[in-house]
Amino acid sequence: MNSASRDSPPFGLAWHNGRMSSWTFLTHHAHVLLEVAKNPDATVQQLADGVGISTRSTVTILGDLAATGYLERERRGRRNHYAVVPTAPLRHPSNAGHTVGELINALAELR
Repeated sequence: MNSASRDSPPFGLAWHNGRMSSWTFLTHHAHVLLEVAKNPDATVQQLADGVGISTRSTVTILGDLAATGYLERERRGRRNHYAVVPTAPLRHPSNAGHTVGELINALAELR
């Protein structure tokens, strides 16, 4: 790798301790929530593919989101159907005055 590429990494990437590192503003939990909002009838595999994570991780995240009240889960035949609870407050104290629905709407406007 030449020094020019080390001086100016692509947008969103940075050098840290001699290695290229990347991070995102939104967690996998947020991405799964957004996928459910976009397509509530999606299968777990479709949600996983949309986020770019494994089905196992997606199932765990769906469980987390349902257990904490951000999603409602309804059994339909052999599948679960998920619905976002738009009135649920965001978790971080500095964002607690805002709801999941507001976050989804704000990010939907950016697409």
